[in-house]
Amino acid sequence: MFQTFSAPSDSDAIPQRIKELRALLADEGLQALLLPRGDEHQGEYVAPCSERLRWLTGFTGSAGMAAITRRHAGLFVDGRYTVQARNECGGGTFEFPGIARTALATWLKDKLKPGDVVGFDPWLHTVSEVESLRETLKSSGIALKPTRRNLVDRIWGQERPAPPDAPVIAHPLKYSGRSAADKISALQKALKDAGQDAVILTSPDSVCWLFNIRGSDVAHNPVVLAFAIVPASGKPELFVSAEKISREVRAHLDGAVKISPPAVLAERVAALRKAKKRVRLDFDRAAWWFWRGLGKSALRGNDPCIGPKAIKNATEISGSKVAHIRDGAAVVRFLASLDRAIEGGEAIDEISAVRALEEQRAGSQALKEISFDTISGSGPNGAIVHYRVTEASNRRLKKGELFLLDSGAQYLEGTTDITRTIAIGDAPAEARERFTLVLKGHIAIATAVFPKGTRGLDLDPFARRALWAAGLDYDHGTGHGVGSYLSVHEGPQSISRAGGAIIEPGMIISNEPGYYKEGAYGIRIENLILVNPAEKPKGGEREMLSFETLTLVPIDRRLIVKELLTPDEISWIDSYHATVLSVIGPELDASTRRWIEAATKPL
Repeated sequence: MFQTFSAPSDSDAIPQRIKELRALLADEGLQALLLPRGDEHQGEYVAPCSERLRWLTGFTGSAGMAAITRRHAGLFVDGRYTVQARNECGGGTFEFPGIARTALATWLKDKLKPGDVVGFDPWLHTVSEVESLRETLKSSGIALKPTRRNLVDRIWGQERPAPPDAPVIAHPLKYSGRSAADKISALQKALKDAGQDAVILTSPDSVCWLFNIRGSDVAHNPVVLAFAIVPASGKPELFVSAEKISREVRAHLDGAVKISPPAVLAERVAALRKAKKRVRLDFDRAAWWFWRGLGKSALRGNDPCIGPKAIKNATEISGSKVAHIRDGAAVVRFLASLDRAIEGGEAIDEISAVRALEEQRAGSQALKEISFDTISGSGPNGAIVHYRVTEASNRRLKKGELFLLDSGAQYLEGTTDITRTIAIGDAPAEARERFTLVLKGHIAIATAVFPKGTRGLDLDPFARRALWAAGLDYDHGTGHGVGSYLSVHEGPQSISRAGGAIIEPGMIISNEPGYYKEGAYGIRIENLILVNPAEKPKGGEREMLSFETLTLVPIDRRLIVKELLTPDEISWIDSYHATVLSVIGPELDASTRRWIEAATKPL
C-alpha cells in the first residue's frame, strides 16, 4: 500500500509545543512567528521532515499557514480546508481567520502593536510573499525579521525525521519525448535573448522535467528535492547528494550536467552576486533566501520551465492516453466489485475501499505510485473537500448515502486524477438533483469551445452557472493542471477564479466542479481534459480551442435526474459512455463487462 491510515497521535502535545515556541519567541526578541505548510522548494507536497505545520498544529492539509504570537494563534486555510481545520485543530487553541493571502496582515495588525517584530524562516516563504507582507505591515509599524534557524525545528529536535535520501531515477526519452539536451539548449537561448546570465530553478518538478529525471523524495510525487543553476552558456549545475546519483543516471545525463553537493549552493549564489551576474529568479516560487543572497543580481522572471512543461508534447499526450486506459480499466473493475459487494450486503468502509482500488491499479504491474492520498468520503465525510480517511475517522458505506472517491495514479506514461460520486443504494432526491447540477457544470466545461487567449478564470463560470441558478456554489477551483509522471497539481494553468494563465493546446487540466453539504454529503465529478485546437466555425473569425476528455470511467447514472438535462447534455453523456464502453470494455473480464454495459446504457 502506498497510502497509510494512521491519525496524528500526539495532539495532546500541541499545547506544550506552542508553549515552548512562545518561549523561543521571547528569547529571539520576536512577538510572532509565521509557519507555512511548505518546504525550501515551496512545495505543496513535502517530505516528513518538512511537515512542521502538521507537527505544531495537527492540521494535515496541503495548504495553510500558522501565525503564533505570544498570546494568540491563528491558522489560515482556504475553502477546501475550513471544515477539516476545525475538526483537526479545535479545542480553542487556534483561531481560523480565513485565507492567509487576504486575512494574515489584518490579523497580525489586530494582535500586534507598532514596534513588534514577526519572525519568518527565509527558506519557507517566497520573495513575493515576504515583500508584500512587509509592505502591508509597514504602515502599522510592524517589522518582519528572518530567523537564523527554524524555530520549530529547534523544538522538534532529534524526533524530526531525517531528510529523504531516495535515489535519482532516469526518465527515458520514450516517455519524456524530448531530450534534456534539447530542453537545456532552448532554455539557454531564452536566457541569452533576455540578456540574462543564469536562472536558478527552485521547483523540483521543473528540475526533474528539464533534466529528464525522477525520484521519490516526496510521497506520491516522483520528484527529486534539488535546486539547479542554469547558465546562459556552459553546463547547468544540479545540487543533489552524489550518493543519490547512480552510474546509470550519470550516463543518462551524459556529462551535460554538473553534479554538486547541496552544501555549495550558498557559495555559488554568493559568486553570482560578486560577479554581478544577471540572474533570473521566480519571485512567486523561490525562497526569500535566494533573493537576499543574490541582492541586486536577482531579476524578477517566471520559472522558464513552467510553460514548456505544461504544454505536453506528442509523446507525453499519447502516454497520458495509455495511462488513462489502464487506469480507467482498474477503476471500473473496482466500481463493479463495489456494487456487487454492496448488493451482497458486505461491510465496506472507507479504508477497505481505498485498499481495494489500489489493488486494482497495482494489478496492472505498471503502477509506480498513487498521485495523492485517496479521498474516500462516505456520507458526511464526503463534504470535507480534501478529507483523508484515518483509522479513527473510518466510516462504513451505508445505503441511502453518497460515497465520494477522488484518486489518482502515477505511471511512467502519465499521471491520472479522477473523482466519482457513487450512490450507495437509493440516494435522496435532493442529492440526485444537486449531483445533476454539478454534472451540468462538468458538461459545460467538457463541451466548451473558446478562442485562443482565453484564461481559466474566463471558463470557471461555465461550471458554476447551474449551481448559481439554484443558489449554490463550491469553494474550490474547477480545474488544475496535471504533470506528466510528475505532480498531480501543475501550473500555470487552472480553471478557477484566480486562473489568470492562458489556456493553451497541449495542456492537461482537471474538470471537477462539486457541491458539499456539510454534515450530509459531498459531490464532485472529475475527469482530466486535454486542450486541442478546434475547427473554426463557419464564418468564424477567431482561432478556437476545445477539450478532449481523457478519463474513461462511467458517471453514476443512478444519480442523474434526466429531466434536468437538455437534449445536448443527454447526448454528451450518452456519447461519453459509448466511448468508455468501446475503449474500456475490451480490457475487462466477462462479469465486469456486463457491469459496464449496464453502467453506460444510454439515458
